Amino acid sequence: MSHSDNEIADANWFKSTRSTNSQGCVEITLNSPQVGVRDSKNPHGGVLIFTHRQWTSFVLSIR
Repeated sequence: MSHSDNEIADANWFKSTRSTNSQGCVEITLNSPQVGVRDSKNPHGGVLIFTHRQWTSFVLSIR
């Protein structure tokens, strides 16, 4: 299952807690059933889509 463009655009995005104003920032949305990741400085650009399992695996691997 995938999100439509409208679902992604209307999603509740939030900025990473590791982001600062002077560095590259990412935003994520945890809308079920997928996780979206985008560049906060280019919110209309591309979005990476992951399953929750993929996202959890990624986050655990970089800690």
